[in-house]
Amino acid sequence: MQTLQSKLSPDKIAAVHELARRRLSESLHAFMKAAWKEVEPETDFVDGWHLECICEHLEAVTKGHLRNLVINMPPRHCKSLLCGTFWPAWVWARTPSKKWLCSSYSFGLAVRDSLRMRRLVEGRWYRARFDDFRLRADQNQKGRFENESGGYRIATTVLGAATGEGGDYIVVDDPHKVLEAQSDRARNAVIEWWDQTMSTRGNDPKTVARVVVGQRVHEDDLCGHLRERGDYEHLILPAEWDGQIRTTSIGWREPRSEQGDLLWEARFGRPEIDEIKRALGSFASAAQLQQAPTPQEGGMIKGGWFHYYDEVPRCTRVIQSWDTAFKAGVGSYVCGQAWGIHQGKYYLLDQERGRWGFTDTLRAIERMCSRHPDCIEVLVEDAANGPAIIDSLRGRVNGIIPIRPDGSKQARLSAVSPLFESGQVFIPRNAPWLIDYEIEMTQFPMAKHDDQVDATSMALRRLSRGGGMSILFPRRKIIR
Repeated sequence: MQTLQSKLSPDKIAAVHELARRRLSESLHAFMKAAWKEVEPETDFVDGWHLECICEHLEAVTKGHLRNLVINMPPRHCKSLLCGTFWPAWVWARTPSKKWLCSSYSFGLAVRDSLRMRRLVEGRWYRARFDDFRLRADQNQKGRFENESGGYRIATTVLGAATGEGGDYIVVDDPHKVLEAQSDRARNAVIEWWDQTMSTRGNDPKTVARVVVGQRVHEDDLCGHLRERGDYEHLILPAEWDGQIRTTSIGWREPRSEQGDLLWEARFGRPEIDEIKRALGSFASAAQLQQAPTPQEGGMIKGGWFHYYDEVPRCTRVIQSWDTAFKAGVGSYVCGQAWGIHQGKYYLLDQERGRWGFTDTLRAIERMCSRHPDCIEVLVEDAANGPAIIDSLRGRVNGIIPIRPDGSKQARLSAVSPLFESGQVFIPRNAPWLIDYEIEMTQFPMAKHDDQVDATSMALRRLSRGGGMSILFPRRKIIR
């Protein structure tokens, strides 16, 4: 029995091939489905709406509708295969002269995706459909290969150097090593590498496309940094829908309608997601699965633990606590708080916070002392410029007490977290700094700053341990 192809004339066969080629060239999603077995022969292709969504955004990058794109999504949801293998191969099927610089935190991962793509474009399936494409035999290595149209793909590591090389597409997949997520030095090194080295490697600054794809690992990671810059489109795909209606500039809108709906239920159903969450814990789950580096309900301090007051009762003891800085600057905050205690409950009465140096910090402490003459202790952290502040204020402010930090910041907050959990801590409902305070407290230890956390820990540890004078003062209203 003759096959359908044997019944067709050579012209019709050529037309069928051209139609298939055109269909695959026009749709990255169609290309991915058709080429899947060439890359993953032992794994069945399982489609998902998120794959179409990512393809749609990568197509927009290819066409120049998007120049800078961040994709945040959970691990094992096909991001590396799609962004590092299928997408470059699809672009080469359309425009083989394009040049690619691709990186990952691990050279092994970078080379893995490079090899996948090389095997795909060298394979019989790809060459049968795009028969005018050829790799160059004299430049065909694991980490770098070129084609006969002048295009190339270079694999390198984050913090590595592609000396003298440029690209039309600059892609980084998983810029941070998860185990180094809590290291400020490691995160800042990645950010500096991207800002000062990798992102500047565009062949044409007017057309270069930059794509960062990966899971979130910390509030102040590369993706968080690019979000603050404001010149990158962000496609955020949490494993479980959190109720936020997200959109992007190309017209995409989050399609899920029920809170808790899963991103790729056909592969990662409820049992699988719950198992991953148990293994990761709340902090890592919020970052890596939900793309929100802190759990919605909070980290060490949960949002539901806060209690509020409109008018503070008569306090039997009032103290201040001051977390100082080394010097004035963009990254340095000073925070001072006034706390009172009444019948076993702790009230945050007042707060001052700013990017201050030595002189401005002295003035802030004197201002708070003038507002709280009932304060009997002024705790100043005996670190950074604290010793100089202590020496300067003695004789001018009563009750100055140097406090030497002991243990880690996490340990100090952990020691007082039961006071929050048991409902003993009250904060002013209408204070202008309330939102910033709640954000920092609930996001710690993954928050960008921790000065308010340190001031709180210092005050509550002092108050809860007792000591000092006990004086009854009249009822006072909150200072707004």
